[in-house]
Amino acid sequence: MTKPAGLRAYHPDDREALADICVRTADNGGDSRHLYPDLDLMPSIFAAPYAYLEPDLTFVVDDGTGRAVGYILGTADTPQFVAAFRKQWLPLVEDRFPKLDGAPRTPSEEMIALLHNPERMIVPEVAAHPAHLHIDLLPAWQRKGYGRALMRTFLAALNAKGVEAVHLSMVTANTPARAFYDRLGFEEIDVPDPGPITYLGRSTAADL
Repeated sequence: MTKPAGLRAYHPDDREALADICVRTADNGGDSRHLYPDLDLMPSIFAAPYAYLEPDLTFVVDDGTGRAVGYILGTADTPQFVAAFRKQWLPLVEDRFPKLDGAPRTPSEEMIALLHNPERMIVPEVAAHPAHLHIDLLPAWQRKGYGRALMRTFLAALNAKGVEAVHLSMVTANTPARAFYDRLGFEEIDVPDPGPITYLGRSTAADL
């Protein structure tokens, strides 16, 4: 029997669905399969390590059948997460995605370089916002209030841990995502030479 769609805590059985959501939203909010042929690559950087290392901060939108169609995940402490990523997560995936010998030459190799450089997540200008997050919803489940509900749940979980502020990084060209974050009270954090990325932050006080 199908139940109403809604939010729930992450379960390890959701891992494949999280990977699929990540792949289908990893190209500026659109399907990334044409860019990254190995469908485990993007999830191994932007989704799976969070669910593995901090499952208590991973929440999903359940379509009512038990399948996750959206998620929010992240960390309460970015420097600690970076250390755990290198020590605990990288050994699980480095055989599949070995460190490059030279400069990246393809989109996939650019992502593999990111995988092996988790320290890139430590940005001094966002230190006052120690938590960070990723949020993605399949297109059919966007603009229905689930993104706001996911964010509210995540912020409340951070606040309960005593974390006062959170940041995220987004591709500057993804203007629909920026409009969404603006509506949720995120403000731009000035980071020198951020490249194609914009950093945003806000308090964890869940006034959404």
